[in-house]
Amino acid sequence: MIEIIPFTEVDRRPKSPNILMCMWVPLSISLRLTCFLDCLNSLIAMLELFMSAVAVNSPSPLLIAQITDTHLYADAQKELLGLQTSQSFQCVIEQVNALEQRPDLILLTGDLSQDGTAESYERLHTMVSPLAIPTYWLPGNHDCPKTMAQVLTRSPISPQKSFYADPWHIVLLDSSVPGCVHGYLSPESLEWLDQELRQSNDAPALIAFHHPPFLSGSDWMNDIGLLNAEEFFEVCDRHSHVKLVLFGHIHQNFSHQRNQVHYLGTPSTCIQFKPNSVNFALDEEQPGLRLVTLYPDGKWESEVERVVYSCKLDFAAAGY
Repeated sequence: MIEIIPFTEVDRRPKSPNILMCMWVPLSISLRLTCFLDCLNSLIAMLELFMSAVAVNSPSPLLIAQITDTHLYADAQKELLGLQTSQSFQCVIEQVNALEQRPDLILLTGDLSQDGTAESYERLHTMVSPLAIPTYWLPGNHDCPKTMAQVLTRSPISPQKSFYADPWHIVLLDSSVPGCVHGYLSPESLEWLDQELRQSNDAPALIAFHHPPFLSGSDWMNDIGLLNAEEFFEVCDRHSHVKLVLFGHIHQNFSHQRNQVHYLGTPSTCIQFKPNSVNFALDEEQPGLRLVTLYPDGKWESEVERVVYSCKLDFAAAGY
């Protein structure tokens, strides 16, 4: 057995090299270093556990698929200006189903039917149901709100018009006017919107309706947008937590910003209107949808997805 000489003994013989002491000092450093590394590893493990718990308890980004202007008929074979709307809509459904990230919910923003029949809405329900994604709707000028309310009530489709997708508040409005192409938000709708936004505790808000609150750049559409947009803006101006407004109707991609609120128009799942045209004109762009990612801090990202669909459009059409 090796005896370690006390430090006082070693000190009495400074001229003699003390091998045992030299061995003892590195050994102490090694033990201390080992202890330090063990503690550090424990702290790292605790930090990783804490971060995992934070990740589990923190809201994840929300992915929304906005689908608009499907223009379905009671007769699935019927065409709109050379395009079979049920086929092009099915292409969009398949695109959604093939997405790498599955949407958390779907917003259907009007003109879901071209003829306003119960059969067209039943077809819509049948086509959307296999996705098994919570789906919400609002009417457009071609729709029949009463029939929609009777048919579009079964899961996964919900008739709710105000709901929370943590932490976002989503509000859907009816801008349709019976027998008219233009849009208008009734005083009751605007009052209800104002009340909903007041009660949302400043949760970031997304609002959707069918008609555009801005001119799209095409002269022939100047009179068929939202006629009382200024009244809607007044409500939004009272609530700084309104972040995003989605709409359809114009059958094309559109974006505009007003007072920190972003407004996005979305392509139709069927025919596309040519941008910046004086008279009615079809575009060669493919059918599409919009994907919107909503983040817990109120930020968002968006992109338009197009599908591949081939048909012989009636480009000579002066309207529909």
